[in-house]
Amino acid sequence: MLSLKISVRLASLRQPFKKALRTAASLGAQAVEIDARTEVQPAEITASGIRHLRKTIADFNLKVAAVSFRTRNGYHVLENLDRRIEATKQAMQFAFQLGTNVVINQVGQVPQETDDPQWETLVQALSDLGRYGQHVGTFLTAGTGSESGPDLKRLIDALPEGLLAVNLDPGNLVINGFSASEAARILAPYVHHVHARDAMRDLARGRGLEVPLGSGTVDFPELLGILEEHRYGGYLTIDRQGSDNAVTEVAQAIQFLNSM
Repeated sequence: MLSLKISVRLASLRQPFKKALRTAASLGAQAVEIDARTEVQPAEITASGIRHLRKTIADFNLKVAAVSFRTRNGYHVLENLDRRIEATKQAMQFAFQLGTNVVINQVGQVPQETDDPQWETLVQALSDLGRYGQHVGTFLTAGTGSESGPDLKRLIDALPEGLLAVNLDPGNLVINGFSASEAARILAPYVHHVHARDAMRDLARGRGLEVPLGSGTVDFPELLGILEEHRYGGYLTIDRQGSDNAVTEVAQAIQFLNSM
């Protein structure tokens, strides 16, 4: 049976860092996701700073489920690519120092044709980052939603085995018009982290909308069943990005997951 390990993306709480840690712990989370761009910047933190950060997190009986490092452009864009790769490597080392092997980013647009120059750029960049991750003990974990499950699987198949993991974000898939169930079935063997987000399509506006967990079209019992089949052992991280009542909705999301 799937053992639910619940985490909270600190940015969802819209509170100062230490207060957000306290809130996450009080709501019953076991771990947190830290943003390595807006909350703690790897390039600017010292070794003693990392030790202090680890102690602060542990003082709240929390662990680090993942580190997010969202770049302005994906790894298919040549402009400033070397700088982007180097910064991502710093985030990967930072994640390992905090006790997690998951670094989350949208890897970039997956070209439809393999003879597209951006395809080769993307494959080479991800191969470089994947090999670095093997060296330091972390995975670059591709967030779902900017492409369909089959297209992300096509990219994974083009890489050496074990170099790219997946952050399954069913809400983001729905928002962008893709099937969360299809993506889960296809990508489950590569899922190292899950964002517990829900969404629904607004047919009148022709776009997707994020909604509180359990009130959208994502079939979480089905997704959890698929993950259980593949012996998923990672975290379900609550990520609520568009709420005016964040703490209450995160608390309700934790209750929703525990009810399953």
